[in-house]
Amino acid sequence: MSDKKIGLTLGKYAPFHRGHQHVVDTALMEMDEVIVIIYDCPETIDVPLTVRAEWIRRLYPEVRVLEGWDGPTEIGDTPEIKRSQEQYVLGLLQGQRITHFYSSEFYGEHMSEALHAVNRLVDPERTQFPISGTRVREMPYEERTFVHPVVYRDLIAKVVFLGAPSTGKTTLAAHMAERHATVWMPEYGREYWELHQSDRRLTQEQLVDIAEGHREREDALALQARRYLFVDTNAISTYMFSLDYHEAAHPRLAALADEASKRYDLVFLCEDDIPYDDTWDRSGAVHRGKFHKQIKADLLMRRIQFIPLRGSLTERADRVDEVLRQFVKYRSLGERL
Repeated sequence: MSDKKIGLTLGKYAPFHRGHQHVVDTALMEMDEVIVIIYDCPETIDVPLTVRAEWIRRLYPEVRVLEGWDGPTEIGDTPEIKRSQEQYVLGLLQGQRITHFYSSEFYGEHMSEALHAVNRLVDPERTQFPISGTRVREMPYEERTFVHPVVYRDLIAKVVFLGAPSTGKTTLAAHMAERHATVWMPEYGREYWELHQSDRRLTQEQLVDIAEGHREREDALALQARRYLFVDTNAISTYMFSLDYHEAAHPRLAALADEASKRYDLVFLCEDDIPYDDTWDRSGAVHRGKFHKQIKADLLMRRIQFIPLRGSLTERADRVDEVLRQFVKYRSLGERL
């Protein structure tokens, strides 16, 4: 008989936090192979099973992750509930031998018996990581130190403001961040352009640097965000600038623009109905109107759903808040209407 040690742990991971990681880390140190079963639980958290499973796969590529889409939803200590859970796990494993069952919960005893495995309890008193999924769901910002960056970024709604130059994106992003006591991502391209421009132009390669630098800073800022991260422009705008300047775009920039098409939860388009701020680094009101049309056309071509914003700063901000009140991350538009 093989003496290979195979560990199993399971949970909803709603969301996956440092306490869960401690169980997996312990199993990896002690076992030759580790399997994680993750349950679907839409009644507990809106984050889909696929997203939660991907957290584990990204953080632990050596772990085998099994997705329990039709697992039992009852929680408790009755014989019927225990039997239902045991039968489901055994069915999902399809005869896979388990030598050790890892958990921090009461169910470790009966599940390990059903698996004919060692009951390996890990920090059941939560002394090393005093956190729970319920606590993270209730106060994600306050408890973010107990959540890996890979996970926390997926809990934040990314809200991006697009539009031509001088359409109020920067002012609005900063204003919305102040309204919601969170952070915002300034346009990295402006900072980069001031340092590297030559005759008010940048090379195609430099525009790639802008898009990559913006994304990197955006990811870092998401870890400081409270519920929302408001973003001033993205790689799609940089891609459109490249087409405007060079009538072409670097393949890497095109790829980053495509990625940006799926990166944001809400996209707002700032219209060009406000007075033009004619500074030396801009190309004029006429060009603003043309560029605005091009950005709008590109969004339509990409089939990106966007909300236009018009009027004063207050009117635009109130419209954003109206949308945010109806918005729930990981829920479809149909559920919000």
